[in-house]
Amino acid sequence: MKRWWIYQKERFPLIAHGPLILAFSACAVSFSSLLRGSPAPSPAAYGVAFGVCLLMFLQLRIADEFKDAQEDARWRPYRAVPRGLVTLPELRLVFIGAAVLQATMALALDLRLLVPLAIAWTYLGLMSVEFFCRDWLKRRPFVYLLSHMGIMPLVDFFATACEWQARGAAMPIGLGWFLAASFFNGLVIETGRKLRQPDAEEEGVETYSKLWGKRGGAGVWLLSMLATLACAGMAAWRIDFMVPVVIGLGVVLIPAVGMALVFIKSSLPGKRIEALSGIWTLALYLLLGLVPLWLRN
Repeated sequence: MKRWWIYQKERFPLIAHGPLILAFSACAVSFSSLLRGSPAPSPAAYGVAFGVCLLMFLQLRIADEFKDAQEDARWRPYRAVPRGLVTLPELRLVFIGAAVLQATMALALDLRLLVPLAIAWTYLGLMSVEFFCRDWLKRRPFVYLLSHMGIMPLVDFFATACEWQARGAAMPIGLGWFLAASFFNGLVIETGRKLRQPDAEEEGVETYSKLWGKRGGAGVWLLSMLATLACAGMAAWRIDFMVPVVIGLGVVLIPAVGMALVFIKSSLPGKRIEALSGIWTLALYLLLGLVPLWLRN
């Protein structure tokens, strides 16, 4: 068990990912309820949404271990798989076990949840094989980024279905803006974690600061925030909570702009931008789901 605990700390730290995934999944369930004006969701809906989403992001990490195995062995031998802490066959069993748990939880809540779960699994499978065009995507990093962020609204869609589909209702009108906000927020997280100063870059590791320069990488990060804010504002408008969402996210956006400028002009560590991306994400999902639901009830 010790080596799995080490693997978790290095590659899927629950203490960092857990709160974000909890906010992500709880917001989806809450937002669906708010859109429909329905009673507060059941604890089971929140529990299944969180459990399935947590395991889905674990599966994404495991899929990356397989996808990047050759590059990790060459350029990043310090990682868990290349150095022999865990093996790919072991991770395959964990992946399958996670899928069984996901299906069991979905079935326990509502049989129909297997449909959105299967859709997310299918997209994850396509991501794992780079949509059968790995070399083409590698030559087009922005398209690569967009293609891999498609999983975010699909996972969020499953979480919302734990409310509306489990209650036998139709998909609520206005959900698209919420899913779009989830997509662009995925870009915020992904670009934010791959911005580094030149002295922190590693050979063989592709970061957005290396691909596009510090200015370009930070610019994409800020544009992703603006796109998230716009979609979140439209989603919040559907639940009569637009002003608090725009103000709340604006409070985080202002220091983000300052941080990006300092990152470009000086030696601000990329980890600071990654940390602010997490704060932005928490603010987004708290303001779009949990806070308005709490105020309503």
